[in-house]
Amino acid sequence: MDKYIYFFEEGNKDMKETLGGKGANLAEMTNVGLPVPPGFTIATDICKFYTDNGNKYPQGFTTEVGKAVEKLEKKMGKKFDDPKNPLLVSVRSGAAASMPGMMDTILNLGLNDTVVDGLVKKTKNERFVMDAYRRFIQMFGDVVMGAKHSSFEHALEEVKEKKGVKLDTELDAKDLKEVIKKYKAVIKKEIGKEFPNAPLTQLQMSIDAVVGSWGNPRAIKYRELNDIRGLKGTAVNVQSMVFGNMGDTSGTGVCFTRDPSTGENKPYGEYLMNAQGEDVVAGIRTPKKLDDMRKESPEMYRQLTSIMDNMEKHFRDMQDMEFTIEEGKLYILQSRNGKRTAGAAVKVAVDMFEEGMIDKDTALLRVDPTSLNQLLHKQINTKAKLNIIAKGLPASPGAAVGKVVFTADDAEEWSQDRGEKVILVRNETSPEDIHGMAVAQGILTAKGGMTSHAAVVARGMGKCCVAGAEELRVNADKKEFKVGSTIVKEGDWLSLNGSTGDIILGQAPVIDPEMKGEFHTIMEWADSARKLGVRANAETPTDAKVARGFGCEGIGLARTEHMFFEGDRIISMREMILAETVEGRKKALAKLLPLQRGDFEELLTIMGGLDVTIRLLDPPLHEFMPVTDEGEKDVAKQLGVSVDTVREKVKSLHELNPMLGFRGCRLAIVYPEIAEMQTRAIYEAAANVIKKGVKAKPEVMIPVVATAKEMEIMRALVEKTAKAVLKEKGMEGKIPIKIGTMIELPRAALTADKIAEHAEFFSFGTNDLTQTTFGFSRDDSGKFIQAYKDQGILEKDPFASIDIEGVGQLIEMSVVRGRKTRPDLKVGICGEQGGDPASVEFCHKVGLNYVSCSPFRVPIARLAAAQAAIKEKKGGKAKASSTV
Repeated sequence: MDKYIYFFEEGNKDMKETLGGKGANLAEMTNVGLPVPPGFTIATDICKFYTDNGNKYPQGFTTEVGKAVEKLEKKMGKKFDDPKNPLLVSVRSGAAASMPGMMDTILNLGLNDTVVDGLVKKTKNERFVMDAYRRFIQMFGDVVMGAKHSSFEHALEEVKEKKGVKLDTELDAKDLKEVIKKYKAVIKKEIGKEFPNAPLTQLQMSIDAVVGSWGNPRAIKYRELNDIRGLKGTAVNVQSMVFGNMGDTSGTGVCFTRDPSTGENKPYGEYLMNAQGEDVVAGIRTPKKLDDMRKESPEMYRQLTSIMDNMEKHFRDMQDMEFTIEEGKLYILQSRNGKRTAGAAVKVAVDMFEEGMIDKDTALLRVDPTSLNQLLHKQINTKAKLNIIAKGLPASPGAAVGKVVFTADDAEEWSQDRGEKVILVRNETSPEDIHGMAVAQGILTAKGGMTSHAAVVARGMGKCCVAGAEELRVNADKKEFKVGSTIVKEGDWLSLNGSTGDIILGQAPVIDPEMKGEFHTIMEWADSARKLGVRANAETPTDAKVARGFGCEGIGLARTEHMFFEGDRIISMREMILAETVEGRKKALAKLLPLQRGDFEELLTIMGGLDVTIRLLDPPLHEFMPVTDEGEKDVAKQLGVSVDTVREKVKSLHELNPMLGFRGCRLAIVYPEIAEMQTRAIYEAAANVIKKGVKAKPEVMIPVVATAKEMEIMRALVEKTAKAVLKEKGMEGKIPIKIGTMIELPRAALTADKIAEHAEFFSFGTNDLTQTTFGFSRDDSGKFIQAYKDQGILEKDPFASIDIEGVGQLIEMSVVRGRKTRPDLKVGICGEQGGDPASVEFCHKVGLNYVSCSPFRVPIARLAAAQAAIKEKKGGKAKASSTV
């Protein structure tokens, strides 16, 4: 690349990849005639070159910077290091994607002792000059040279304390000279170097700092958290200074064209008179509301709001703007698409469509699907004072406030018998904890990841969950956990922020989500745009009703094992497991049949004619047995057998690797009576529902199939039982028998053409397919996944977003091969990735019929599916607009 530096008038808003977002917008504002202080942008290619070549610049770059400064000097009629008419500039970073906080701004660059003396004579405003100088030394010393920010603050406080004042503005020129002297001493002491006087040296050091900041931990973490990838680096914006601290006719501020919290269409912002740049956001002084400017300076307010209105129309999006008033003249320093809450994003998108500013497709692309979590759950009021004691993974969004308990039984007892709200704290959860999870306000685990049992079940229930909080030392026997020196005991109040992973001691205040009309509007638009169906993973009436309320189009996965852990059901299940004969097992299963039938009747009724995919029993039998000596004694007593009998059975069921063990269709092939009972319950339920005048469309899903022969055997078993039931009920031909399988093993994917001979549908169990493809355990991978992401081995956690290169290839292969055998094969996914926008887009591209996800992720999937269809129509990727 021959050109590394662009003056603002040489660029435009479409050059973000080269000029960064800030530089592209400065160029655009300049070209539409806004009062923008002149300057130039150093392209992002310099950052890439610098990073790729051991912190070195291309040959001739330093000379090009010098020429750019000379050109800017001519434009401004000012010169670097000229005490009579000095050029002063600001230096700011700016990548193609907004990265607030990556690097602080440098203001007033070009000041030194000689220039300061000249400026005092020129402006006849010694206080203004000294204030600008002390700000520059502090910013440069902190951001560029690396002195501690706190050291500068301490020096400033010393001078204020000596004078007996509280505010910076109460210091006069003499006081500020003393501050400057102290600041220079801080730099000398901490860095071992003098503050540089030569402006060109100051500029080059600042450019080095901006470019180098791309690789600092803060910037890397920000990109990771916001999934920002593929950028060259940051640009560097060098802009001539204007001053808001030249007295009562000068000021500075930040404004939004609409309210970024609510989306309300009215100017929103804050400003300070006799202040500079960072003062408004630094919290040192309390800024005024923009409405105050309407009263105090109506003409300035009119000018500003007119520009705001024009910029919003020009960019066709809500703008975040920075402005400075210098002795009564308004300058615009920035205009960019503004960050906003999910509620504001939805309202702004709908309003802008109704105002004729954007079309529906653009409106749909303006909302980040994942941000809709904010609209669906209660939230911790983060503005309140919170005692955050630890942090885990934000596994399921929302807020939870309750008293700590350490077992599922205690959760149930405290909740139902005492009427207490509880937080269930475990090292990790298992299916046996389901009853405690069901009554808890939220779940906290010390182990596990974003797709651990606790995370998956919590999301399905719409409950807040913080998982993998490694700092926790949970002692369930003592009924306490420790975080450092803090001990939290049973009954203590605890709050969880499932959106951030914060663990908060005490009762944190919560706020209700705002479900506004615009939310429903955007969902209706999404439904009209998308091609991909959206179902829900649900097996309880509560889950099904929530999912239906969120607009699901059926159930893509009903996990029947979750139905066996409540009350007497677990006793009958254990009786079946302990039985030594087929007759004994059938006797126990007969007790479960009416309960299963009732479960399925409820689900089919709630869905009212929509497809309901019911998975036959999947987990190994040991998960239904007790894990403690006390539990084994209880089972023995309940079933009238010896403790030794129970212990022997538990021992015989033990598996070294249960995930790859005696589970899924393997269970049904060895113990066909289990699948027969479940199939009978499904079709008896369907027949009963139809007799009540409600349509019923059950689908039977066979789990953990690896071979076509397994599928053939299981299809014959299910089909035979279903036909027998329909004949008994007089319903032959009235209820279609649909049998499919969950593709969760690589071998199944590779032989999908053969398996499709016996299956009407495939549903990809992407959690297990990811585990078996990678050889990762999803519950243990949290120990190394972050290190893998940090070192670039993985871009994303494959349990949160489909690994397109590996797992995705198996999915695509299965679809192609399966439909070669059966062209009308219906295909979906039902793993947790079904609610991940990137995974939804992939599913759209490879031609799946639907995705299925947790009930509270249904709106996310609906919007993501719409965006995938729109992007395909537009012929490329379109980035969702910024949201908080």
